[in-house]
Amino acid sequence: MARATETKLGAARTRLILERPFIGALVMHLPLVAADWCETVATDARSFYFNPGYIDSLSLAETQFVLAHEAMHCALGHFARRAHRAKAGWDIACDHAVNLMLIDEGLKSPRGALANRAYRGLSAEEIYPLIAPDAEEKPLDRHLFDAGTSSLAEPGSGRQAPRTPAEGDAASTASTPAADAWDDAGNEARSEGLRVAPPPVTPDDVQRLARQWQSRLAQAAQQARHSGRLGESWLRSIDALLEPQLPWRTLLARYLVNIARDDYSFQRLSRRGGDALLPSLASGEVNLVIALDTSGSIGERELREFAAEVDALKGQVRARVTLHACDCRLAADGPWTFESWQPIALPHTLSGGGGTSFKPVFDWVAGEHLRPDLLLYFTDAEGEFPAAAPPYPVLWLVKGRGEVPWGERIQLN
Repeated sequence: MARATETKLGAARTRLILERPFIGALVMHLPLVAADWCETVATDARSFYFNPGYIDSLSLAETQFVLAHEAMHCALGHFARRAHRAKAGWDIACDHAVNLMLIDEGLKSPRGALANRAYRGLSAEEIYPLIAPDAEEKPLDRHLFDAGTSSLAEPGSGRQAPRTPAEGDAASTASTPAADAWDDAGNEARSEGLRVAPPPVTPDDVQRLARQWQSRLAQAAQQARHSGRLGESWLRSIDALLEPQLPWRTLLARYLVNIARDDYSFQRLSRRGGDALLPSLASGEVNLVIALDTSGSIGERELREFAAEVDALKGQVRARVTLHACDCRLAADGPWTFESWQPIALPHTLSGGGGTSFKPVFDWVAGEHLRPDLLLYFTDAEGEFPAAAPPYPVLWLVKGRGEVPWGERIQLN
């Protein structure tokens, strides 16, 4: 691969990270692999394959687009969502869905990219029935998600799927590198290139990769939310994907780990240490306030399961927990405080069952002059919210479909 091609891909990836950190974080999970067999670009959810001549023909902005295009196919789980649908139509629908999202984000698409504005805001599943069975549209890239079955006739398609060099070709199979050539272990371009398509993605691979990309999508979205670099339309699309699939425990654990305050300090601790300022590890507890919605929509068993989950997590980040319960008013026997070494134990009975208002909890925090590192509210989000967000992060763990006006929302599955 020419140095100029490698430089262009590196520059495009760097610009995505700086200008669109959400997309850039996803792109970094796809190693760059030069591929002689690829006409444009391709992915199997393991790597980004590219034809060096095609990349050379693109502008830097268009190169950003094709990198983002492959990463979004993976992050949106298109390789795991086809089900019974014909591959040809599914590939077209997925390209429309991804390209429209990227164009709305301000990225410049290369010539020939599918982007019918009539499909704007629709998912690939919603676009698929609108694609004619004999459609002549051609995806921007090559989708290797179904390589193990793509040589079979597709139901309802009326045509044979294209055959890749890796399918049923003994010579190709013999010359295919070992599977670890397509691991997610590195991100640098492979200058030696590949003369044949990679090994097919097995059903077990699909399940494993789907879990990996769901986790990557959640992490990238969470970081982009904090920096205010993720638009509302993207938030809605991502939440719809994550809510029914990614365990809330995983998201909560990541959030708590992210706010843990272990860092290096250059503060002088003693004059006896001499004149040199040497870094030392400064550790502090996470000050966590938890509010439980006891209005009756969430059962006591669920509240205790939630408390047990937080108890397991708080020891990992050395969190000091102040717990309170509230329906439309605060519990009379609260709050309860637990040091990092103390297990969380809820009272045998939790008062509540009335209407729901979230204001008393935030009024109480302000009245006590507390400044938590995080306030975690376990609720169905059906109630009266304060008009403005407080000056500390709030994480809503929501059972049901209720929306929150501010803070970050995690769906309880």
